[in-house]
Formats: sequence, C-alpha cells, structure tokens
Amino acid sequence: MSKTISFKTYSAKPAEVERKWYVVDADGQVLGRMAAEIANVLRGKHKPQFTPHIDTGDFIVVTNAEKVALSGKKQDQKTYFSHSHYPGGVRVDHVKGLLKKKPEQIIEHAVWGMLPHNNLGRQLFRKLKVYAGSQHPHAAQSPVELKVN
Repeated sequence: MSKTISFKTYSAKPAEVERKWYVVDADGQVLGRMAAEIANVLRGKHKPQFTPHIDTGDFIVVTNAEKVALSGKKQDQKTYFSHSHYPGGVRVDHVKGLLKKKPEQIIEHAVWGMLPHNNLGRQLFRKLKVYAGSQHPHAAQSPVELKVN
C-alpha cells in the first residue's frame, strides 16, 4: 500500500514580508545589466518566499546616476520617444541630453521596462529611489550595498 504525499504551495502574505534597503552605486555600471538586477530585487525574485502576485521585494537606492555607462553606440544613438496624443506632440529625447539634464530618468526608464505593467508594477516602482549624485537622504534606513555585475 503506497502513501500519497500532499504538498502545499506557499503564498506570501503582504504583512509577513520583511523589507530591506539596498544601495547601488551606478558609477561605471552598464545600464541594462544593472537595471535587470534592480528589477529582480524590487520584485523580490531573490527571496525564497517570492510570490508573483504579492509585493515581496526590497527598496533600492541608486546613487551616481550621472555616471552610468551605456554599451556600444547607445551614448550617441539611443533615443526616448513620447507623444502627447495631440497633433505635433512628438517628443524625442536623446540619451546624451538626458544624462546632462535628468540622469535619474534613464535608470528609471530602464527599470520600469523590466517591471510588470500593472498595479503591482507601479507599487514596485515606488520603492526605487534614484539620485544623480553620491548623496541620498535614506541613511536612517541603513541600506546595505548591493553588488551588481
């Protein structure tokens, strides 16, 4: 006579999730690789209790956004396209210009593209804090440095 073994699938509850704070130094990091790592940590995929429909991720603080590296010819050729849905409302921003004006937007755009595009994704995205320089106001949370390859 054989016994049947039953397994239960673990589903994390939002109240049970323990959140940590991480700081990432973007100085010299390649944008896409760094954004992929950040998206995984924001989503919580690095934790054993990962649940796809629950926010199990951690907070990320990115510093030195102005010193992020882009591979290939992206520095000269990459553009961000947007349209206001009005006639003549096309707006094209080049990476070179954004690096000078708003370097935070480049990292935010890359990470947003790697998160789910729904209510959960918007909730995850709010846990990302990006700063152009090396200073950030989150020292009270005592963030741990996250190594990104």
